[in-house]
Amino acid sequence: MAVGERATLRTRTIPALWNSAISAGRTDPAYLVEGERGWQPVSWNDAARRVDELAHGLLALGLRKGDAFAILGNTQVEWALVNFALARIGVIVVPVYPTSSQADCAYVLGHSEAIGIICEDDAMRDRAGIPALTQLEHLLTFADLDDLAARGREHAAAHPYAVDELAAAIAEDDVLTIVYTSGTTGPPKGCVMLHKNYASVVESLSEIHLNRPGDTVLLFLPLAHTYAQLVLYDGAGIGFTIAFSPDIQRVAEALQEVHPTGMPSVPRVYEKVHAAISAKFDEATGLERRIVDWALRVGYRTARLRQQRRPLPPGLAAQRRVADKLVYSKVKQRLGGRLRAGVSGAAPISVEILEFFLAMDILILEGYGLTESSSGCSVNREDDFRFGTVGRLLPGVEVRIADDGEILMRGDNVFAGYYKDEEATRAAIDEEGWLRTGDVGALDDEGFLRITDRKKDIIVTAGGKNVAPQNLENELKRLPGISQAVVVGDRRPYLVALITVEPGLEDPEAAAQAAVDEVNRERTRYEQIKRFAVLERDFSAEFGEVTPTMKLRRKAIVEHFADEIERLYSG
Repeated sequence: MAVGERATLRTRTIPALWNSAISAGRTDPAYLVEGERGWQPVSWNDAARRVDELAHGLLALGLRKGDAFAILGNTQVEWALVNFALARIGVIVVPVYPTSSQADCAYVLGHSEAIGIICEDDAMRDRAGIPALTQLEHLLTFADLDDLAARGREHAAAHPYAVDELAAAIAEDDVLTIVYTSGTTGPPKGCVMLHKNYASVVESLSEIHLNRPGDTVLLFLPLAHTYAQLVLYDGAGIGFTIAFSPDIQRVAEALQEVHPTGMPSVPRVYEKVHAAISAKFDEATGLERRIVDWALRVGYRTARLRQQRRPLPPGLAAQRRVADKLVYSKVKQRLGGRLRAGVSGAAPISVEILEFFLAMDILILEGYGLTESSSGCSVNREDDFRFGTVGRLLPGVEVRIADDGEILMRGDNVFAGYYKDEEATRAAIDEEGWLRTGDVGALDDEGFLRITDRKKDIIVTAGGKNVAPQNLENELKRLPGISQAVVVGDRRPYLVALITVEPGLEDPEAAAQAAVDEVNRERTRYEQIKRFAVLERDFSAEFGEVTPTMKLRRKAIVEHFADEIERLYSG
């Protein structure tokens, strides 16, 4: 079955999206930036002027349409403005995570054939090993942007229409960006994203009013992440203000200062807030504890009715108003006090946490998408949500369920393929344009999509990072004394490993530690194994843990050693 088909003829590019944004006469700020004097607004006019100057400056450096140019930095306004400047002149953006290892940086920049990079600062540039990459023609930092803009003004004086002409010539099927994501084996794959991919998702989001003009959205996700890039384009398309928070450790402070109405996030942030609130409730005693318990009962009764889309009885509505003054309002203040709806994506979030927040009168909406689908597929809505699902399909997105339960997706949101990897592209997208998501799920009778399993073994951490466990496991097994290894971390804050060793090994713990240290050495932080357990026996076909050809049955192993895994996360 196919759901969500929609035809559209309008050309969609990021330069067209930007031009529409800066000519709309918006009075709310485009961005909020934290500085010495607090959070300062950046108007759409100021953003437009800066993007134009930077685009001219990049042309003055010799960049041309089709070149690849990388950005390495935290979530800051400079990242956003450089990104739009590159897009306006048709230069392909190659985002690099600020936490990437030197090996990953070198691979991404080499594979993408990037001719240059702009880094946040000298320290980040040196930490990533950028100076050693001799193929780069241009090496800049955010501190160079003023000089680049000045050079751009000179270029604009001599060639006033150069940028506008290039922007107008960009087609929706031109390449916008190459986003690198972990594959099941081998090095990262480069997802080739076209202008129409992100533009089509922004168009779809504008129809469901997830965010609205005048909203303030707190963005702390790394802009190298496709979800954060979608928020960036959505802000321009819809007209809400984005407050950039580059340090995830300071999100709690930013919430109190920005008071956002929206917050795109990964589950881990909501999990931490939930844990902090629960701990606070547990500390309550006497009358305070009785008030908390009563407010929770009222909240959960209210939440059940809201999920059923039923009105509140007058008596319950009155109790809810009292509970809000006594308890809920204090909880809501932790998230800034104005949050209309939070959004959770990139990894699954538990129904228990969603129901807890709804009991506190805080709605968290779960959505679903892949890097390969421009982060867009489905999302719950404020007035139309169902916990345990990832919501209804976005307008223009089609989904059908394959015979084996795999979710297949089609639409203008689906990427063009993997860069320099035709075999992987053919494996991902069939001849009719259906993207094989690797996820198993079902559409219910009302059109809500439910994810039930993952066909591929990619781990998605609680922070929304994709990790291929086979890469780590294969490296561990090649090291002295190691027999088998299974890496765990799906929906978890970090990776752990179950390790078995060769019989007769004198010091199993030391051998395992040495192997883990070696594997971690060249890994980005989120790919590193934080803890491990050495098991007393090897994985066995007798217990259904390996196939006759000795392939690991991951699900069985995780079930059989559940206690060991929980101990690794409880310390």
